[in-house]
Amino acid sequence: MTDAGCVAVVGAAEHTVGQMKKVEVGGQRLLLAHAEDGFHCVDEMCSHEDYSLYLGCIKDHRIKCSLHGSYFDLRTGAALDEPACEPIRTYPVQIADGQVWVNPGAPR
Repeated sequence: MTDAGCVAVVGAAEHTVGQMKKVEVGGQRLLLAHAEDGFHCVDEMCSHEDYSLYLGCIKDHRIKCSLHGSYFDLRTGAALDEPACEPIRTYPVQIADGQVWVNPGAPR
């Protein structure tokens, strides 16, 4: 069973480690990333420039913005490298009934 406000965005078996999926939920542009430690959901756009993180890559629990090379922690949203200095928002993710569920109304 999932928490109230959660929305199913993809089948859990459909994505392997390293894959990402852009999703729009409740008018928000989010990015679902399957890292080595599981699924994470973050804002799709880099906090430094308005550039899609979907064009970057996942390494361990980090995502790299391909525009300027900044890394963000997928677990916390923290900017790990310059030039980005502002975090990105993260969102709760649950796996239930073979689906990946995201709660866009509960950013962390």
